[in-house]
Amino acid sequence: MELLVIPYPVVDPVALQLGPLSVKWYGLAYIAGLVLGWLYIKRLLGRPQLWTGDRLPLDPQKVDDLLIYMTLGVLIGGRLGYVLFYEPRHFLNNPLAIPAVWMGGMSFHGGLLGSILAIVYFARRAKADMWSLLDLCAAAAPIGLFFGRLANFINAELVGRPTTVAWAMVFPGSDGQERHPSQLYEALFEGLVLFAVLWWLTHRVQALRRPGLLSGAFMLGYGLARSFCELFREPDPGHILTIGPFTAGIIYSLPMIAIGLWILREAARRPVPAPADAQRPS
Repeated sequence: MELLVIPYPVVDPVALQLGPLSVKWYGLAYIAGLVLGWLYIKRLLGRPQLWTGDRLPLDPQKVDDLLIYMTLGVLIGGRLGYVLFYEPRHFLNNPLAIPAVWMGGMSFHGGLLGSILAIVYFARRAKADMWSLLDLCAAAAPIGLFFGRLANFINAELVGRPTTVAWAMVFPGSDGQERHPSQLYEALFEGLVLFAVLWWLTHRVQALRRPGLLSGAFMLGYGLARSFCELFREPDPGHILTIGPFTAGIIYSLPMIAIGLWILREAARRPVPAPADAQRPS
């Protein structure tokens, strides 16, 4: 069976070494996700026909400010989410390690909560429609998820469950068992597939004309994709929410599915805003 195992393509986690400064692929993945997401949001705002009455919900010049708020929300929320949801005992005993994000440890669900709070706060300051801004960021979110999961694969972390499938891999630093490359499953379903579904909704169904629809679709889609991929991912050892076939990732995703369905229902009930006579932002 060992002859059929696909060799793990070992990649140095450090992408670039500049003297004492190490630039890691994990950090570059976050940068790529945020920057490409920012460009995609600007592209969506550059197509007025996607919006009701060709009226943009945000001045495109303010997208740069939105990126700053999003970055802070993702980083702070992701780190605090990891501390509270996955390793509370460790960080309670080592509080000085909480800011050490360069040592690894980020939670998607924490980053989601942090980014939502940041977007809502920004929407109030910019006097923009909250749901439309959430929809914009939801449309771009799978880009960051895709690169983040590739970084997990490069770091040989969050490995899959033992398996005998033909594409199994033996990850360095593990127990030598053949395992699912679950990080690539997540990059596919949470990243590429989810992005394709949301793109179809924005460009073919004109979902951006009904605020909240895309946000609900993202919450539902990610919750389902994450729950499915968790079936192939090694559960967090000793986590209190690892119960039978259920894992912490599944438990944390179930509220997303429920909230996503609720948002979709409310968005479908909400009347489509009437075209406005106001000029589009310049």
